[in-house]
Amino acid sequence: MADSTGNAQEIMTAASRSLAHQRAGGRRLQPIGEGSRRMRRDFQLKKLRNIAYAAAGIFAFAVIAGIVIDGIGFTGIVLTVMALLAAGFIFGKFPRLKVPQRADLNKGDVRQMVARTELWLENQRPALPPPAITLVDQIGTQLDALGLQLETIDQAHPAAQETRKLVGEHLPEMVDAYRRIPASLRNEKRAGSSPDEQLVESLGKISHEIDHVTRQLAEGSLDDLAIRTRYLDYRYGESEQPVSENS
Repeated sequence: MADSTGNAQEIMTAASRSLAHQRAGGRRLQPIGEGSRRMRRDFQLKKLRNIAYAAAGIFAFAVIAGIVIDGIGFTGIVLTVMALLAAGFIFGKFPRLKVPQRADLNKGDVRQMVARTELWLENQRPALPPPAITLVDQIGTQLDALGLQLETIDQAHPAAQETRKLVGEHLPEMVDAYRRIPASLRNEKRAGSSPDEQLVESLGKISHEIDHVTRQLAEGSLDDLAIRTRYLDYRYGESEQPVSENS
């Protein structure tokens, strides 16, 4: 009976992982934000560039060989085509997009850190419970909005420093701590809540804090816009006098 219970638990755990994996996009991970999408797009463009360089090199070699030996013949044409196909396959498949390591997330400027964290989070989704996956997708959208606000502020700005701690440290540390827990124990309640529930609660708090920082930064832009609008009203609003009926 003990073996049967253990097998049932393993089956439930595997099913839970499969569900999370499918909701995360199956084998093909879906971007959670524009930052990670941009990194993936830039990586694909580099791969296309490598394919183009390889194709140009193969063509150049075939032309030079044809000049030297007065034509490459049918065999040479076949070898050239095979070389082009091989180059397309190799450079199309390799190198693979390197997922940022946990220790590298908080490096570089804060906007790059946000994009790297998005890419890192995408690769954590298959190991997370479904409610957490929904929150990760929401956080990806929030990080996009935060990244736009961070473009115009100094790296030493308090909001930038707070973002580093929140996105570059607290968020990945919490996900790492969850993943270190054996899958069979993640649903077990301890002190009133399970690791799954604690993760979802913590992600919700981080989502709230990201929204708070974004709103703080946006308020500065809103205040600046309001000041400029009042100035324009003061500078030009008085000049448009209504036309008198007697004139």
